[in-house]
Parts: sequence; C-alpha cells; structure tokens
Amino acid sequence: MDTVFVENLEIIGTHGVLDHERQFEQKFHLDIVAAFDASAAGVSDNLKDTLDYVAFCRIARETIEAEPVYLIEKLALTIANRILEDTRIATVSVTIRKPSVLASGVPGVTLTRTR
Repeated sequence: MDTVFVENLEIIGTHGVLDHERQFEQKFHLDIVAAFDASAAGVSDNLKDTLDYVAFCRIARETIEAEPVYLIEKLALTIANRILEDTRIATVSVTIRKPSVLASGVPGVTLTRTR
C-alpha cells in the first residue's frame, strides 16, 4: 500500500477531561496517514487520482474546532471515520498529541482503522 500523509498539523481546541482544558484553548498536534493504491496517480499526474491531504486538514480542523469532548480518542475516531468515507482508502491512522498538558513529555493517542 502507498500512503498520503500530513504530519504535525497544529489546531487549537478545547477538549479534555479537566475543566480548564474545556475552558481554555490549547494546541493539538495531529498526524494523519492514509493507505491506498497510488498507481493511477503516479501515471496520470492528476489530483483526482490521489488522496487530497488538504481535505484531511479540513476534516481535522472541523473536528477539533467543534464542541468540546472529553477524550482525544473520540476526536481521532471521528476524524478517521470521516476520512474513511473515501472508499479508496484501505487504512487510516490518526495521531493526536496534546503538547501543553505535561511539564515533561507529550501525551497522545494513535487510532488505526481499516476498511
């Protein structure tokens, strides 16, 4: 399988279990990797034959900027399910990191979904 990806996408949102996480904006860093067969795109050199990573960014932004949720797992699953609406995609992985939460280290989650 071939992949199209976006790494280190930064989006501001208000998600988390703690009250202050839901009241004050914080940064979320996302990586999205989608696996599909890129053979047609390699031959045609046409955007319609590949996956548009700008669409991945739009989906992630709409999800992160929406109403607060408690868990980043929910955000990752929502993003993954929306990306999998493109039936050419065999597998998608969504990683979300919260770089401002801990004094040392960066917590996060990666969800992988396969068609």
